[in-house]
Amino acid sequence: QVQLVESGGGLVQAGGSLRLSCAASGRTFSTYAMGWFRQAPGKEREFVAAITWSGSRTSYADSVKGRFTISRDNAKNTMYLQMNSLKPEDTAVYYCTAARGASYYVTSAAYAYWGQGTQVSVSS
Repeated sequence: QVQLVESGGGLVQAGGSLRLSCAASGRTFSTYAMGWFRQAPGKEREFVAAITWSGSRTSYADSVKGRFTISRDNAKNTMYLQMNSLKPEDTAVYYCTAARGASYYVTSAAYAYWGQGTQVSVSS
């Protein structure tokens, strides 16, 4: 089992940047595929980005491709989401997720473990 804690959210102006971190407990972090999802008020939770256990493959939602970068440091049990060129429509609670498996996953149903979320607000 793994526990996830997000950090790094906040308020930023449009065009700005933030880096989210997800710290994971447990000694088997490197065996988990990881992902980021987000949920804006009144909307369903949506996929943002995912990364394989090794970090060799990644996947992004079209809405963030070219602006966001997902990465992980297995030695630190930490995953990151670098968010550049932020837009007001990126405003949401961002969730860190983990799933056992060698691939990456783009559907929320594939993930068994979720963090509590961190708020990202982008002003225009």
